[in-house]
Amino acid sequence: MINMVDNEKSTWGKLMSGSLLLMVLTHMLVHAAGNMRTTLFPVLKEEFALTNPQIGLIVAIPSLCQLLLSVPSGMVSDRFGPKKLIAASILIAAVGALLGSVSSTPWMFIVASTLLTFNSTLYHPPAQSYVSDITSPRDRSRALGIWHSGGTTGVSLGPLSISILMGIFAFNWRQIYGFWVIPILLGLVALYFVKPTSEIVEKEEREKWEETEIVDTLFNSNMIFLLLSGTVRRFGGGLTTGFLSIWLAEAQGWNIGQIGIMLGISSLIGIIASPLGGELASRYGEKRWFSGTLLGSYLFFALAFFVKGFWPFFILFVTHRFFGILGMPAGMTLTARFSPQKQRGVGFALSSIPMNVVMPIAALVAAYIADTFGLYYIFLTTTVIYFIGFAIFQFGVRIVD
Repeated sequence: MINMVDNEKSTWGKLMSGSLLLMVLTHMLVHAAGNMRTTLFPVLKEEFALTNPQIGLIVAIPSLCQLLLSVPSGMVSDRFGPKKLIAASILIAAVGALLGSVSSTPWMFIVASTLLTFNSTLYHPPAQSYVSDITSPRDRSRALGIWHSGGTTGVSLGPLSISILMGIFAFNWRQIYGFWVIPILLGLVALYFVKPTSEIVEKEEREKWEETEIVDTLFNSNMIFLLLSGTVRRFGGGLTTGFLSIWLAEAQGWNIGQIGIMLGISSLIGIIASPLGGELASRYGEKRWFSGTLLGSYLFFALAFFVKGFWPFFILFVTHRFFGILGMPAGMTLTARFSPQKQRGVGFALSSIPMNVVMPIAALVAAYIADTFGLYYIFLTTTVIYFIGFAIFQFGVRIVD
């Protein structure tokens, strides 16, 4: 028993390198202002007199730009190394936040949102590739879980800052975007101290890792089914992106502060859920853990829309997000596992393509459903699509954990 405890401490001691912790910090800062628009949609709809199709376009256009640049960013990462692309993504995030702070028209806001979305596309493939390259296959889900906790924390900061700065300090939404410019740029300082992978992992040790790689080609059957499942599931999630906060405000009577707190907490729980999910995935197997967390997440999502009252919905939705974040390290580890080591940046870029392909379509479909049948039917449709995507993953991806 003592040896097991000592081994666990030794494993976590090796994982918690300075470079990994700095990557956690960059992940947090690069997302700090990126998720504010989801909370702000009720305010934007009123201020700019937007229709549902126009809300759909605000969601669709940034995702379409992401689609066009996903694979090129992964290829550049594999060729030139991760730090240059990560630095560029941090600068783009700062410019996007600055532009958001002076947006006076819907089109200016769309450009700001596009930059704040594109920076994520540019950041993730090299960052995920870097974290995967400095850890062994056995510990990869743990390391990705630790790194991902920075992202979920960053995603939570936008909605929470809206609730605090608008609710307590009477900021307007433009001032909140401006508030985040300097903190985002601090990510460049953190990035400067991140060591190259060659200084962290010795060549002989890396060669032992590569002997365990199970794929020779990127487009293997497991990767294809993983991408297909992600495409379907993200189409379902994309239906809700522009309209959940509007439905909560218009149909349920929530205010912006309440929406911001729920969305903020549902991401902030990633501080616990992401490292925990990485640890449990490494123990129980990536596919088994990913399947279980997807199923739990989708069941709680469905239940949330069949209850009444603020707290029942709040608790069920946050629980849905908790299970979703628990599974993310396993999903990223599967992507790394199905990608040849020299093409891992492209592999992670490919994993983002499903969302970027379907988000523009999903946003416009959601606007049509809202205008034709009502906002509530968006979430019923999402539930059905979620379970279809789960079934594709469960029966299509065939590995032994």
